[in-house]
Amino acid sequence: MRLPIVHHPAYATRLPAGHRFPMEKFGRLMAELRASGLAEAANTHAPQAASEACLERVHAADYVGGILKLSVPPETMRRIGLPLTRSLVDRARLAVGGTMLAAELALAHGIACNTAGGSHHADRRGGAGYCVFNDVAVATRALQALGLARRVLVIDLDVHQGDGTAAIFQTDDSVFTFSMHCEKNYPVRKRASDRDVGLPVGADDSSYLAILEHELAGLFRRYRPDLVFYNAGVDPHADDRLGRLALSDEGLARRDQVVLAACRQRSLPVAGVIGGGYADDMSALARRHAILIRTAQRLLDAG
Repeated sequence: MRLPIVHHPAYATRLPAGHRFPMEKFGRLMAELRASGLAEAANTHAPQAASEACLERVHAADYVGGILKLSVPPETMRRIGLPLTRSLVDRARLAVGGTMLAAELALAHGIACNTAGGSHHADRRGGAGYCVFNDVAVATRALQALGLARRVLVIDLDVHQGDGTAAIFQTDDSVFTFSMHCEKNYPVRKRASDRDVGLPVGADDSSYLAILEHELAGLFRRYRPDLVFYNAGVDPHADDRLGRLALSDEGLARRDQVVLAACRQRSLPVAGVIGGGYADDMSALARRHAILIRTAQRLLDAG
């Protein structure tokens, strides 16, 4: 079986020269997937933009309306860290739609991945930290509204805590949020997930993987979801400029294997999103993000 991959060319949009967010990585990732044969026409799916109504299930209506009309206050965009343009809004809505589609494909096929997503700093009030809309939260609410999933587990292994996702679902027993991140990193003020594991600066492959395997074993004993969202941010890598952890490429691959195999062994559908990753070498960054797709396809090949 070919892994369902969700992608849209508009995931990459133009930013001012020298901007710190590596927007180019989305196009580079898809080029890497095509060159390696992981993405072909038959297994690549284009999303539709998330509707205003879908976005308002999670985010405040005045914030959603302001973003869609390009009329939010400047301080809102300063918190997000991106310039407010029509192409950025279109990109944000498509990325949310991509995670929604990946979740639907995961429910149908067992596993699927979006080549964007993981915007976990956006909360009900608005965006932050390069995140305009919280795609995993919006997708969760959409699936619940359609009756496709009732209980959802979010496994967030981006190097930064998933504070927005934690805040959105803080009083909701139908969604369990798990975040394993570098404790001394953005955001300074963390929000309480259902389970948070803050790692020390410099944690390497062996320590990281030992903690992860222990945590997952306990997590699956306590919670049985209908669907898992997996944020596979590659910013825990040693060479990531915003990370402060010390994982290698091999460590990232092992991490993804551990998470995806744990879901597959329990027959839990899992939708992967790529999360954060920040490097000056775009080719190396694209290869790191491709580890998620490569690992997922390898698991499917193994049956």
